[in-house]
Amino acid sequence: MKSAVAVRESPAQPSRAAGPRVRPVPAVTRSIAILRLLGASRDAMGVKAIAQALGLVTSTCLHILRVLVQEDLVRVDPDTKRYTLGMGMLPLARSVIERNTFANVAQPVLDALAATWGVTAMGVEVRGVDHLVVAALSRSQVPFSLHVDVGSRFPALTSATGRLVAAYCGRPWNEIARSFQLASWQNAPRLEAWRKEVETARRKGYSIDRGNYINGVTIVAVPLLDGAGRVSHALVAAGVSAQRDPAWSVALATAMRVQAQAISTSIAPRG
Repeated sequence: MKSAVAVRESPAQPSRAAGPRVRPVPAVTRSIAILRLLGASRDAMGVKAIAQALGLVTSTCLHILRVLVQEDLVRVDPDTKRYTLGMGMLPLARSVIERNTFANVAQPVLDALAATWGVTAMGVEVRGVDHLVVAALSRSQVPFSLHVDVGSRFPALTSATGRLVAAYCGRPWNEIARSFQLASWQNAPRLEAWRKEVETARRKGYSIDRGNYINGVTIVAVPLLDGAGRVSHALVAAGVSAQRDPAWSVALATAMRVQAQAISTSIAPRG
């Protein structure tokens, strides 16, 4: 029987880093929230359910939905009056995928890792210390998988990937520590112990999470660094801990480091 481990997505927290001032545009923010909600829902939703889930006034929610329907980004069933994402989302998603050099280069690497090592393999894009996005994904044939899809967003500082983000993000420790408190874990490490693991990840060039993020699951991650030495992407592999001893995890991390270096060379700007 195929076992599955649910991975909870948490809303990203705003960064405290200095940057350009962004003026609030409520209509845009609400529209994006509606699209994300419908994208995460397996079932069509009525306007009242959408409004309640997002804390919106029902009439405001309805007006936004009507515009999204007109633009084909949302579809409404004329009989049930329930909403789902529309086909107009597909060209937008296709354009992102086709132009994402990292995803295109990483996909065959992830397929090989999944087939050879029996893991769920992911390529993720790191967005500072706020969140990361799954850009490419490959599942193995073994009876294990994670409930994660391309486009899934997660807090950046959780799991093995989070240790790499903390090690290579170039942010001050007090900012990292604040963001760490917002991360979701099943077995959360203490901050000082986690800080030592971050230093180990920086020294070794990879990170291994054994059951902290998800009980019973080992997650291995290696970074891809940009020209400034900051983490921009990561390769991530997950498997059942009971079937993976520490030596196996280190061997996998070593193999992934080689592949990460090859991908970094392929996507590096040429000039």
